[in-house]
Amino acid sequence: MSTMTAVMWFRRDLRLGDNPALLDAVAAGDGRVVGAFVLDPALWDRSGDRRRDHLAASLRSLSESMGGRLVVRRGDPGTVVPAIAAEVGAASMHVSADYAPYGQQRDQEVEASLKCPLVRTGSPYAVAPGRVLNQQGRPYQVFTPYFKAWLAHGWRQPVAAPADVTWVKADSEALPPGGDGAGERAALEHWTAYLDDVAAYDDERDRPDLDSTSRMSIPLKYGEIHPRTMLADLARKRSAGAEAYRRELAWREFCADLLARHPHAAWKPLRPEFDKLQYDEPGELYDAWCAGRTGFPFVDAGMRQLAETGFMHNRVRMVVASFLVKDLHVHWRFGARWFMRSLRDGDLASNSLNWQWVAGCGADAAPYFRIFNPVGQGLKFDPDGDYVRRWVPELRHLGGKAAHEPWRYDADGYPDPIVDHAEARREALRRYDAMRA
Repeated sequence: MSTMTAVMWFRRDLRLGDNPALLDAVAAGDGRVVGAFVLDPALWDRSGDRRRDHLAASLRSLSESMGGRLVVRRGDPGTVVPAIAAEVGAASMHVSADYAPYGQQRDQEVEASLKCPLVRTGSPYAVAPGRVLNQQGRPYQVFTPYFKAWLAHGWRQPVAAPADVTWVKADSEALPPGGDGAGERAALEHWTAYLDDVAAYDDERDRPDLDSTSRMSIPLKYGEIHPRTMLADLARKRSAGAEAYRRELAWREFCADLLARHPHAAWKPLRPEFDKLQYDEPGELYDAWCAGRTGFPFVDAGMRQLAETGFMHNRVRMVVASFLVKDLHVHWRFGARWFMRSLRDGDLASNSLNWQWVAGCGADAAPYFRIFNPVGQGLKFDPDGDYVRRWVPELRHLGGKAAHEPWRYDADGYPDPIVDHAEARREALRRYDAMRA
């Protein structure tokens, strides 16, 4: 093969459009590119069925856009990637930079074994971690000033897909079996359709009964679309909804920035004093939480939506997380691990740092003010009980707000509340006070 062949190692960038690393690979290989994806057991085996299903569908879509020439190999990237490079006589290996703890370690190991340069271009973020700094050159610890600096920093405009690529064949394993409806084309179509409704996002984003959020966290997880593409579209939509949505994209990048600087935050608190907080071991109450059998309808609806679809509305995620940590007094990392196994959009930085936000031990922490009342939250954000009835069939006979307080009515087959929220709240505050003392 030509020595000018380059390898594009796809990871969290399963698309051809707006992919600067791919453009670099095309230029370096004089148009000849081997597109490769490694099914890494360290990641594949920890993913739940729904995440594996989506990844498989996305890989199929990517391969189709490459004329069926995506090279898929299974194994440790530290040996598989250098082997691919050697087989095709690669002049260079191209990737989008990975800032997650495992990704950085993996890339360093691959780089040490490669006989050609590992070229990092771009990242899964509009502004890569480490780029947004204060006037003293230090990273931000609080979101609001980070957001203002993130806006001031700005980002590049999206770039088009390469016009002339020769996808070079190489030995490949079969694509893993999976579902459909994923990939770059599906992501762009879904996003384009959602833009017609983004103006309502600011008013309706906390309402799980309206099903009015974009669900773009899933294609963002796999890089089927880049946030730059979304930000460019949002800039053309002048509305409070578009501004609120842009802020959510910034929060995602803030989480990535925090994890890149504090790799331990994947499973340990950013605020070390929380190592002293008293937690209970997960037992029957934790099992009830996982199964959506807590006796609190808003919590149970969320957990059952997660189990059935691999997705949960963001407002409900906050409520079920607060319930686990502050009503059941179980360490947040047990909930974070359950989410990572169950979520189709399981992203380590967003997942862990959002759990820490609720638990009070992360950035922008406020443990005393985020003890959500699960009944009050349901009444406020699912005022007619439609969300609860959709996911908790035992309560479909209860109309309106009655679905949030089934113990007041006939609800045979639905469990009684497993804790008294008022007592659980007092106990949570007692434990926070003991930690501070």
